Amino acid sequence: MMFRTTPLAALIAAGLTQPATAQTPNPAPAAGSTVVVTGNPLGRDSLAQPASSLSGDGLMLRRTVTLGDTLSSLPGTAASNFGPNSSRPVIRGLDGDRVRLLDNGGAMVDASNLSFDHAVAVDPLVVERIELLRGPAALLYGGNATGGVVNTLDNRIPRSQAAGLGGRAEVRMGGAAAERSGAVVIDGGQGALAWHADAFGRQTSDLRVPTYVPIEDGQALEATDRVRNSASRAEGGALGASLVNADGHLGLAVDRYRNRYGVTVEPDVTIRMKRDRLQFGGEQRRLPGWFDQVSFSASNTRYRHEEVEGSGDVGTTFSSRGQELRLQARHVALGPWRGVIGVQAERLRFSALGEEAFVPGTLTRSQALFMMEEVDFGPWRVQAGVRSERVRVASDGDVDADTPRFGAARERRFSPGSASLGATWRLTDGWALGATAGHTERAPAYYELYANGVHVATAAYERGDADLGLERSRNLGATLEWRQGGHSLKASIHDTRFSRFISLAPSGVQIDTGDGSTVPEYRFEPVRAQFRGFEIEGRWRVVERPWQLDLSALADTVRATDLDRGTPLPRIAPMRLQLGLDLASGPWSLGLGVRHAARQDRVADGDRPTPSSTLWNAWASWRLPLAGVDATAFLRLDNLTDQLAYNATAVPTIRDLTPQGGRAVTAGIRLQL
Repeated sequence: MMFRTTPLAALIAAGLTQPATAQTPNPAPAAGSTVVVTGNPLGRDSLAQPASSLSGDGLMLRRTVTLGDTLSSLPGTAASNFGPNSSRPVIRGLDGDRVRLLDNGGAMVDASNLSFDHAVAVDPLVVERIELLRGPAALLYGGNATGGVVNTLDNRIPRSQAAGLGGRAEVRMGGAAAERSGAVVIDGGQGALAWHADAFGRQTSDLRVPTYVPIEDGQALEATDRVRNSASRAEGGALGASLVNADGHLGLAVDRYRNRYGVTVEPDVTIRMKRDRLQFGGEQRRLPGWFDQVSFSASNTRYRHEEVEGSGDVGTTFSSRGQELRLQARHVALGPWRGVIGVQAERLRFSALGEEAFVPGTLTRSQALFMMEEVDFGPWRVQAGVRSERVRVASDGDVDADTPRFGAARERRFSPGSASLGATWRLTDGWALGATAGHTERAPAYYELYANGVHVATAAYERGDADLGLERSRNLGATLEWRQGGHSLKASIHDTRFSRFISLAPSGVQIDTGDGSTVPEYRFEPVRAQFRGFEIEGRWRVVERPWQLDLSALADTVRATDLDRGTPLPRIAPMRLQLGLDLASGPWSLGLGVRHAARQDRVADGDRPTPSSTLWNAWASWRLPLAGVDATAFLRLDNLTDQLAYNATAVPTIRDLTPQGGRAVTAGIRLQL
């Protein structure tokens, strides 16, 4: 599967994508449904770090309840998998505040980076496209994109003129969680006015798995074939409108998301989540003067979730309110030079109240200026960019002086900077080589600075360090690509070294919780660390006519080490191998795939090895002959051999309680005007 993108590790700009031939990892989407991510605000093609995008049939066949699981079979990408309802993407071994989740290029604003049991506040049902950049993306999105960027895109702010009425509807049922879901998306307009409306709903039951023996607090429970307290129910919708012309658009949208789901580690606890978002956006092209293209986006998001006890009482309430503004301008060509400059400002107010609140109320504010330039020298294309930030992270301290925990109110100020240099060399017809080098700095997150309490999701007492400095890393990457007709091959290597990696490590101290039990203390502390690995992916056209038969393959691995202690870092995916066979003939498409995860026995202190697993999957789709409507029926078969499999990237407290889903069938139909 070949992708093209900018060699700078940062530039995923919404709407700047081009189609390309693509491999389809297991479960395989229809040929060509994974598209290239250019992400280059200069609008030109360059080879760089691996990037990918899911849309159309590819996204339809991969959709799951969570964003992490939807992307987990892409090269270099795993999922945190805290049960079937809470799963963030893990990119090249990095997760949490080092993977930036975006909603139409803007901040997602939820609490999923704080705790593994907090779900991402987006549902893949109404997403039109998901873009993913593996590797540092700090130039455009800041230091908390050290690991990569995941950008979910929709048409809630229309970007082009609409001719009449269009849209899609999708219904799906089945799967290991007995999913029942549906979504309707409608786009319309007349003249300069374009509008959008969507609505979706999803309901799941407790996840069915191969019979296993759950282990909780080191004790074996009764054998079962269901993951306890893992059912969910979600719904939401949006309205948006734009004024559009041939050279740009200006619009706004409002959306609402609600999700209620069980927390497996606490069998009597349900999380009740809601998010409301107002966003503005616009772009104007072919302008006179120094800048020929200008775009902006702004958003205001309110997020809240309550952890409801079995009695109906609310135990803990988390809330966030975030605002973001981004402005980007492309200057006219100055001889061979082309470039962009941009500014970004963000504000996040977070609070946690209740018995499981282990972080004080905080206010995080940041401002940034970034720029990049590009120039061609014969077969070479060189790009360079820099970003300068100012970040302030303030703690409210103790709300009640009679029960001190977080200390007095205080504020930390940081000035992180990032730089990137990349080059692409077109060797011969079909061959290309790309290389990147970069330096990234990240300000500590609010929980890394101020956490002080028992974190139920990790079964540990987490203690922040308010004197932490910047996290610093240097990264190198190289990609070799070959394409010829229906054949393609791509190999990427990456090496990221942290001079200061903020690690959550055991201190060796046991903390009395006050109820007669103790939990281990874990501290956020800076260490030297290294993340290195590779990804290889390829596609071979076995038969061209009368039907098309493709063979695809993928392999990836990452090795992460705490260089100060000489020990592995936690929750790293093992080496993975995938093979797929895709057949297309007329309206029919069929696929068979196998995905093998090796045994992960290179684990951090206090963890244990995760057994290997081999999962077989199959899929089929059929374009129905309906007049005036593009109708596609699909069938997906997961874990055909019903193998018991565990996820090495899940935290130990949940891993033995939540294996991956058992043998299951998912069926659905999509109608598109």
